[in-house]
Amino acid sequence: MAMPVTHLFLLLISILAGNHFAAVTSIGVNYGATANNLPPPAQVAQFLKSQTTIDRVKIFDMNPDFIRAFAGTGILLSITVPNGDIPALADPRAARRWVNSNIRPFYPQTRFNYILVGSEVLHWGDQNMVSNLVPAMRSIHNALVRAGLGEIKVTTPHSLGILNSSDPPSSASFRPGWDKDVLAPMLLFHQRTKSPFMVNPYPYFAWTPQKENFVLFRPNKGVYDRVTRKNYTNVYDLLLDAVFTSMKRLGFGDVDIAVGEVGWPSYGGPTLPHCTVENAQWHNLNVARRASSGTGTPLMPGRKFETYIFALFNENLKPGLDDERNFGLFRPDFSAVYDIGIMRGKTGGGGGPPAAPTATKQWCVPKLEASDTALQADVLWACGEGGVDCGPIQNGGSCFEPNTVRSHAAYVMNAYYQAKGHQDFNCDFSGTGVVTASDPSYGACQYMA
Repeated sequence: MAMPVTHLFLLLISILAGNHFAAVTSIGVNYGATANNLPPPAQVAQFLKSQTTIDRVKIFDMNPDFIRAFAGTGILLSITVPNGDIPALADPRAARRWVNSNIRPFYPQTRFNYILVGSEVLHWGDQNMVSNLVPAMRSIHNALVRAGLGEIKVTTPHSLGILNSSDPPSSASFRPGWDKDVLAPMLLFHQRTKSPFMVNPYPYFAWTPQKENFVLFRPNKGVYDRVTRKNYTNVYDLLLDAVFTSMKRLGFGDVDIAVGEVGWPSYGGPTLPHCTVENAQWHNLNVARRASSGTGTPLMPGRKFETYIFALFNENLKPGLDDERNFGLFRPDFSAVYDIGIMRGKTGGGGGPPAAPTATKQWCVPKLEASDTALQADVLWACGEGGVDCGPIQNGGSCFEPNTVRSHAAYVMNAYYQAKGHQDFNCDFSGTGVVTASDPSYGACQYMA
């Protein structure tokens, strides 16, 4: 009996994953948390470290639980300043306070890669955010240098709405107004600080039935650029070269480009038939290959692009159509939706939950979904009736910074758990605590174990 076409295609992908993509040594991923069913950040960090070749992670906020979870893993972490905080951080003093509160308490246990100043600010931000974007980037960079943390780079991710045109790449340019007023000073900042210009090029949003092969890296005749005499056989290379041409037009062709987000959903419901596991896997396999192979693009041959796949997990609370909730490489139970050659010791497929930790030490920390109100109640109880010494979380104490309810709760919950003999029920805290094998200690703040 003949094998169905879908099965043949999946078999082909599996063979390619095994033969060509098992050598993928590193790739980044976007770790979003718009969901109510995800595992604790510490468990996620250990899974990525022990079972995947993902070596860098990008998060969309500055959640200290996430930052703390990656301490000691060696995984590079990029955190995001909320768009609304940008105007205030243009003030150098505010930027220095921000670095002292949000970076120094966790460094160097957590390896910071980038401080992302906002997300797609030119697309989503108001004029106050846009006009203060580059000043805030400068202030944060200077604050990092002043604090002795100059190896942490500053950038901001852009949607491709910054382009006035992209096809053909030779005619590409940035939108008038943004080009000279915002992007030229920003590119000068990147050039001087040796930080990358970060873009989010989604082939997914260029899909039409007529362009399917071109968008999905399948055989096609390509799109010929008469000016450069380059032929493009996929939209991903075309978009990156359009960005490069626009940068070069302003005199900054030497600035590196990083890919902040790129992905394809594995499910979209009946109205989005191109959202399938096969298409998502094939798309991301090709993106991963380009990230690590150094083939570059027609206008940038030999270049490697630091790349962050969107996304780590399917996120069940994201608004919109079904596709928005199905961009993940993994389900919340750590089983793989599909594999793109990033599982350690495997050549394709696979997934599954993380292995049980071999360490005997355990700590108690707040659950991701626990509210500040509930955690504040935990702190009050533990510091009072619970008998915990809460001096370290008082002003001047070793665990006072970051001065947040969640961070203080993590310390006192663990102190109570350790004092009572490591019984799981002593980490319950009315359903707000969870036991982890990842040490949440940071800087001078050392958690008992």
